[in-house]
Amino acid sequence: MPGASADPIRNTSTGRWAVPVGCEQADTGRNETPLERLDRNLQELLSELRVVVTGVQVLFAFLLVVPFNVGFVHIGPFQRGVYFVTLLLAALAAVCMLGPAAHHRILFRCDDKEHIVFISNRLMITGLGFLALAMCGSLLLVATKLFGLETGVITVAVAAMAFIAIWFVMPLLRKARLDAARPGSGEPAADHRGGPGELRVRRVP
Repeated sequence: MPGASADPIRNTSTGRWAVPVGCEQADTGRNETPLERLDRNLQELLSELRVVVTGVQVLFAFLLVVPFNVGFVHIGPFQRGVYFVTLLLAALAAVCMLGPAAHHRILFRCDDKEHIVFISNRLMITGLGFLALAMCGSLLLVATKLFGLETGVITVAVAAMAFIAIWFVMPLLRKARLDAARPGSGEPAADHRGGPGELRVRRVP
């Protein structure tokens, strides 16, 4: 029941039993086993990936066909550099977003779903960062071509602030408030430290 102490979870990477802390502890209020929780986390992550991957594919496809446009030959060295960097960022975003599927296939039937869930979470967050940068690069390229460098810089600055605030700052501030309000948030540092959203563990007698 909500508010009860969390059930121990076995950390497959270390072989030790652990209890979730912070935001992970709040996730134990559901009436489900640790394996069922991992299944749900994976399904939620895959649903989010279906939405994001479509946007990455559209952006990457758009960037791939740009050089074959007749007007591309008339852009200057700065715009060519912006285009190339943006293309690389879009490719890196695609690599990160498609990474969970590759991990899941290669680790098929290895009984390592906990690793898949947490590494997929890291890859998706990293991919969102690359996607935000690629979208800013696309805006800079188009705005500079249409209205000049000054307008392009202002446009990308506004877009970058929006991405940083909505995609990263707002959820991180919310996570910090939840962790601070959670009972036992003042416990000593955990034995295993990981990235955002990763299971943090302490020894269980």
